[in-house]
Amino acid sequence: MQYHFLKLIIATFLIQSPFSQKVNVTPAPETEPGYKFTTIVDLKATPVRNQSRTGTCWSFATTSFIESELLRLGKGEYDLSEMYIVRYNYIDRLRDNYLRMGKGNIGEGSNAHDWIRVFNAEGIVPDEQYAGLNYGSPTHNHGELQKFLNAVATVPLSTKNESEQYHKIVNAVLDTYLGKVPESFTYSGTIYTPKTFAQSLGINTDDYVEITSFSHFPFYTRGILEIPDNWAMAGFYNVPLDELIEIINHSLKNGYTVNWDGDTSERGFTFSDGVAINPANASSGRVPGNSGPSTGRPSSRSRQDDDQPKPEPAREVTVTQQIRQTGYENFTTTDDHGMHITGMATDQNGTIYYRTKNSWGSDRNALGGYLNMSESYVRAKTLFIMVNKNGIPQEIRNKLGI
Repeated sequence: MQYHFLKLIIATFLIQSPFSQKVNVTPAPETEPGYKFTTIVDLKATPVRNQSRTGTCWSFATTSFIESELLRLGKGEYDLSEMYIVRYNYIDRLRDNYLRMGKGNIGEGSNAHDWIRVFNAEGIVPDEQYAGLNYGSPTHNHGELQKFLNAVATVPLSTKNESEQYHKIVNAVLDTYLGKVPESFTYSGTIYTPKTFAQSLGINTDDYVEITSFSHFPFYTRGILEIPDNWAMAGFYNVPLDELIEIINHSLKNGYTVNWDGDTSERGFTFSDGVAINPANASSGRVPGNSGPSTGRPSSRSRQDDDQPKPEPAREVTVTQQIRQTGYENFTTTDDHGMHITGMATDQNGTIYYRTKNSWGSDRNALGGYLNMSESYVRAKTLFIMVNKNGIPQEIRNKLGI
């Protein structure tokens, strides 16, 4: 009896003792802070490139846009030369600067229509045939090149003559930094010139139109945006803001990507975190700092410190046509950068974002060089878009006459 009683006491002790058995209890995980995106549209695009230390985002964005068009058309994946377009654009804008008696814009920035103009006039080549890196650098850097072009541009102004020698010197500078343009080349077993290669792609440039949304010239007409990079004084179709967003959404949902140009200097634009937002109250929560300057060049900072808290969705500005116009006219909305919108997503609150391919390399954020721009940000900070006109809703096309 005593023996059984002793066994009962010992068993009771073992059951109650914390050392009687090891129990692994995993607490319910806390919800990780930050954005949680659900993809709505994800269109085909070529790999992210790196414009590096140049202001040539417009060429990278438009090249990517055309490469996606080739994918959409079933033409396969191409890596087209951004610097081939840049080279001829330099020549065109030097000519424009001369005719404007030195008051033109001979910097690095331009707009999407400049890509189309060069493509139509001079063709295109694969990047493997013209990488534009003829100066011993593994990445693009046009700082010294631009200084030489600025200096050369003053000579014909002083002589009031673009001499044959002047043109030779301009081409010699471009050859030195970017390389000589191939007269012909072999690609996939076929011999091409730049023009015949462009023809082989089957791109109809008449399909591409630039659209904006500002109230200082009439809607459903074409007007000139007074931005410095529109040195060619090109006209943009103008639509109300809601229709601009409707065009973007309709294009993406029907398989057409969107070439985007706008302002990236805002505090809510943070490439390192992969988001661009337009917070109603910038002091609520952490609004991530801008990770790229307003020149279209990436900054030297690769990403924010790992111990920084992750940004979370914030209440954003409801952008009206007037808010958008005010930003343009008080110069807080500026023409900073070109990128390529390839899809749509929503965050955990149902807010719409636009999946955007940047040209600052694939290793500078966790999204492989992409970011998500909120609808509020796009409404406020878009300067213009380039789209395939077949992606525009028919009713809007009728209003524009295209």
